[in-house]
Amino acid sequence: MAGALDRLRVLDFTTTIAGPHCGRLLADLGAEVIKIEAPEGDMMRTRPPLRNGASTSFGQLNAGKKSLVLDLKAPQAVEAVRRLATTADVVVENFRPGVMRRFGLDYDALAPIKPELIYCAISGYGQTGPSAELPAYAPVIHAASGYDLAHMAYQGEQRRPDYCGIFIADVVAGTYSFGAIMTALYQREITGQGQMIDVSMLESMLSLTLSEIQAAQFAVAPPGRPVFGPIAAKDGYINLAIASERTFQNLCAASGHPQWITDPRFAQYPDRRANWGQLIEELECWSRERTVREVQALFDRHGVPSSPYRTVKEAMTDPQLGHRRAFAEIRDAGGTFRALNPPFRMSGATAAARPYAAALGEHTEELLAEIGYTPAEIAALVSTATAASRGLRGPRRQRSAALG
Repeated sequence: MAGALDRLRVLDFTTTIAGPHCGRLLADLGAEVIKIEAPEGDMMRTRPPLRNGASTSFGQLNAGKKSLVLDLKAPQAVEAVRRLATTADVVVENFRPGVMRRFGLDYDALAPIKPELIYCAISGYGQTGPSAELPAYAPVIHAASGYDLAHMAYQGEQRRPDYCGIFIADVVAGTYSFGAIMTALYQREITGQGQMIDVSMLESMLSLTLSEIQAAQFAVAPPGRPVFGPIAAKDGYINLAIASERTFQNLCAASGHPQWITDPRFAQYPDRRANWGQLIEELECWSRERTVREVQALFDRHGVPSSPYRTVKEAMTDPQLGHRRAFAEIRDAGGTFRALNPPFRMSGATAAARPYAAALGEHTEELLAEIGYTPAEIAALVSTATAASRGLRGPRRQRSAALG
């Protein structure tokens, strides 16, 4: 099947995680995504795991994209981008607000030469406002959004906030950007006009705190111990999520405690929530006598929502993921590696990672020739970028601080 976004051309000025994640989703659905990189390349190209100098971390975020290297401090490189923009449908960038304007490549500069262009700018706090110029990596956004303290409140003890190793804000912002671009493309089909999309990582992250936003506005009773969390077995832990009366009754049956259904401490949801600690203590008297596998088998048999705690490596071997062909094999200069496909399937189009990650500048000559540059002009642009990469043109260009 063809990709749903075949014949769509995207200019991708993004680095690190959020913007590249958005661009890769577009590529997975068939778009031609041209990653325009500084002479030194996206910083993710240096992130481990590295094999023969090729980063799989970079590869999984940029699979299927073409790589064009230009030094945007050079006027002739900016002119090349402007010429390329006339052939494009979408621009995605994640510089700090104002950087693309200084290059002469912001929406106001490109819209007159391509009125139907969809221009998506991802930043920490949005393009305008008192915080717009602040640097904003994902861990900072987690803290600023209230997410970290909201999460800590469920842990049942006073302590310092957790360290951040998984950059949720980047993935959420990149996914919202993808959705906004799809919406703008649909509107363009009706109006014929492009538009500017302004994506805020702060607001993207805040969207995860649905209940907390309401609790911040209205007085509510303090929550008891959450009903989603670990219970101990003989050799590990299982996450248990009891969200309805039926699942509670299933838990009672699975653990051999039918009397809990009428026990005044647990029979009604508010009482059960208030006495959840007691319920877990009594449940663990049963579960600690059994292995994780044994407990999970009983929970599965009785329809109790639960799962053993697994490592990512363990999760990747799940037969369900194999059944759905959740992983693609990507090749780069270091060999092959697996990367996750989009988490959705389409009956009328492909939705899968393309099987390659481009080397830095691999498509520069091809793309410049396509928009009319002569071999001599291409050589001059390549020479300018090469000189910049060697530090002969002064300080490195200002990087985006929108991503973690």
